[in-house]
Amino acid sequence: MSPIALAILLLFLVALGRFIYFCRTLASHGGHKPPPGPVGLPLIGSLHRLGKLPHRTLHKMSKQYGPIMSLRLGLIPTIVVSSPAAAELFLKTHDATCANRPTVQLAVEHFYGTKTIAFAEFGSYWRSVRKFCTLELLSPAKVESMAWLRREELGFLVESLKNAARSGQVVDFSANIAGLMEDMTIRMLLGKSKDDRFDLREVLNELTKTAGEFNVADFIPFLGALDLQGFTRRTKVTGKELDRILEIIIDDHEQEASKGCEKPSKDFVDVLLALKSNPTGTHEQLAKNIDRSNIKAIVLDIIFGSVGTAQTAIEWIMTELIRHKRVMKLVQEEIRNVMGNCEFVQESHLSKLNYLHMVVKESMRLHPVVPLLIPHESMEDIVVDGYYIPKKSRIIINGWGLGRDPKIWSENVEKFFPERFIGSDIDLRGQNFQLIPFGSGRRGCPGMHLGLANVKLVVAQLVNSFDWELPFGMSPDALNMDETLGLTSPRAQHLLVIPKIRQI
Repeated sequence: MSPIALAILLLFLVALGRFIYFCRTLASHGGHKPPPGPVGLPLIGSLHRLGKLPHRTLHKMSKQYGPIMSLRLGLIPTIVVSSPAAAELFLKTHDATCANRPTVQLAVEHFYGTKTIAFAEFGSYWRSVRKFCTLELLSPAKVESMAWLRREELGFLVESLKNAARSGQVVDFSANIAGLMEDMTIRMLLGKSKDDRFDLREVLNELTKTAGEFNVADFIPFLGALDLQGFTRRTKVTGKELDRILEIIIDDHEQEASKGCEKPSKDFVDVLLALKSNPTGTHEQLAKNIDRSNIKAIVLDIIFGSVGTAQTAIEWIMTELIRHKRVMKLVQEEIRNVMGNCEFVQESHLSKLNYLHMVVKESMRLHPVVPLLIPHESMEDIVVDGYYIPKKSRIIINGWGLGRDPKIWSENVEKFFPERFIGSDIDLRGQNFQLIPFGSGRRGCPGMHLGLANVKLVVAQLVNSFDWELPFGMSPDALNMDETLGLTSPRAQHLLVIPKIRQI
């Protein structure tokens, strides 16, 4: 058979298979059809169409197929959600049915068999881990109790930047913010500054990159052994180093406990380890299931969720402020009016900085920290907006697309314009589906309060203490605004700036 004839036969078989599947679906599910979407290739489906920035590709495809789009990624039926109304259906109306997570190789390799808040299956174990982390680290009371620590670490960065400003140095803003968020997180979790025995930042960067990849083995499992993308090889290297770091952290805490070392207060890891020796009380359910791998998974989950997300958010907010001097000036004036002659921003000031809050929302609309929210998985067959969604479908919420829905953001959708939120009740906390950078529903991010406190405090302090210029005479309009692939979407190029000390 000639290649042309073989190609024609293959296309015919694909079309015939899709027609038969469509007819069976209509017959067996009360006439409900699947959502519209592209016809995929044999075996790989539409994997080849995702490109280097899948959130942009899927947004473009949704313009053709609609806000609830179905496509096949490898062997996995996938639903892509691209409008606030559709997101509400999946994350609120059908939240209980869509609250599961698919099992993916990254979670198994790095998070000890999906034993974390982010990747655990929906059920009693997940609920007990979420409750523990919320009460012991992420509640508003706990976040407030560690305000002094965040101020101290931020103060160290401000002094470093002032030294750079005095000598007119060009500063790698992205690297400085990454270091700050790492130091803040490590101290909150471990009660001490970072350790010279390991480089946590480098391994977290690699983890973030791999977490954002569409791993072929997750969608075509029998190809996993071939490791076509080198994914398994890379995750094993990263996983080995992560495990070494976590072992050091836990060993240190166990040795301190065995020596009877007195601490002013227990840190997060101390409390986790205490569950093994005291399996009763508030966290009795978790204590029954906890072992060393659980502890490592939970600690890594908190570190991973805290460092990269806040770093990316701050990086983009400052990028937009530097590009828009009018907005920068208004933020600086608001902070000065609220703070008076105080040199350092207090977290009690943040609730009064209304314009800064609009700036944060506008930046997260244009640059959502996680452009494709961590996928959900349907736990049973459901019908959503008249469409049949089969059990075990992977549900992807395109947060990047939600921020560009022309029905919601009708004017200058690509323009950075914080004033669009004046008089608006759209918030960031998951109740308004036009803007859900922290997710929503049962699987919404429990660290939202801590994340927002970190982001607003750092931005407020840095714009109050410094004016910012681009190096080498660069115009703000010439600043590269490309993002790079990962679970988060940081700038493709580090932000280089020259700080100038402001007179308080």
